[in-house]
Amino acid sequence: MKIQLLLATAESDYSEFLSNILSKKYADTFTIGICSSKDKLVDMLEVKKFDIVLGESDWVSSLGNVNAKIVLALCNEQTDNDQLTQDIGKVRKYQRISQIVSDVLESYASVASGSGKLGEDRGSVVAVWSPSGGVGKTSVALAYTTRKVSLGGTATYLTLEHFSGASAYFPGDGKSISAVFEKLTSSSDILVKSIRQHDGGSGIDYFMPPNNYDDINELTTEDITLLIDACANEMDFLVLDLPSVCDKRTQAIFEIADMILLVSDGSKTTEAKLELFINQHCVFEDNRHKMRLVLNKAATKVDSRFDLAINLPRVQTEDPISIFKTLSGNPGLDC
Repeated sequence: MKIQLLLATAESDYSEFLSNILSKKYADTFTIGICSSKDKLVDMLEVKKFDIVLGESDWVSSLGNVNAKIVLALCNEQTDNDQLTQDIGKVRKYQRISQIVSDVLESYASVASGSGKLGEDRGSVVAVWSPSGGVGKTSVALAYTTRKVSLGGTATYLTLEHFSGASAYFPGDGKSISAVFEKLTSSSDILVKSIRQHDGGSGIDYFMPPNNYDDINELTTEDITLLIDACANEMDFLVLDLPSVCDKRTQAIFEIADMILLVSDGSKTTEAKLELFINQHCVFEDNRHKMRLVLNKAATKVDSRFDLAINLPRVQTEDPISIFKTLSGNPGLDC
């Protein structure tokens, strides 16, 4: 269900520009109403309920009880914040539209009630894992995500590695996924929208990695389910880049996942670890029907225990972005 947002300002150029961007770029998130007069604002709120009122600070500071879930003030450097009560949030007026949306949604997530239907509109969940580090797991995860976008889908990349290399692929600004870890509820999908980033080069959505590895360690298996439901909500694909462990969190993700890409580089070390995983864990047998073996870096050893093997070449470059973008052109990732 879309969020009903009332934009209240007398600056017609500003309201027209902002509402046009929100109506086009965020059409799946907001339904926009506009009020150009302080007197009309009171009248509008008497006859219609809005989820969010985003208005001039001197307009909303004197509203009192209103027919809205949350009231936010448009502020600039000259705004006297003393006139605003503690229950009125603040959004900087002149900044990037994406940041305005992020601030608005983050504030709204704190008061929104969950619909109880989180997960019903969840896209396909693809887990990318290996028992061995250094096999190119992140490159495969990003290549797969990019491939799905290139074929017309919507796809989000999420790393749950304790020590993530995401900064090598994406800009370092934006709020960490840790912000969601702290507030996992049935309405976490709203908070997720506020911090999800978009990479113009590949077309994929992504999240900034956790602030530190302790944030990952605090997650329970129940938290994992809520997190995946929120991040995969209204997306075609959610691609999870997992650490090279097989703990309870990893096993819970395997159970949730629609497909598991098990990455090998063909090295003796990786093959030895993979053999231990297959022979010593019932996890493999329980999930073998949805596992796909990815032979990365020109590995060639096919394993008959897997129904499907995906062969990826070795990309001769040290640039990590070039590696995953090159791999994304491989039709083997269409599985």
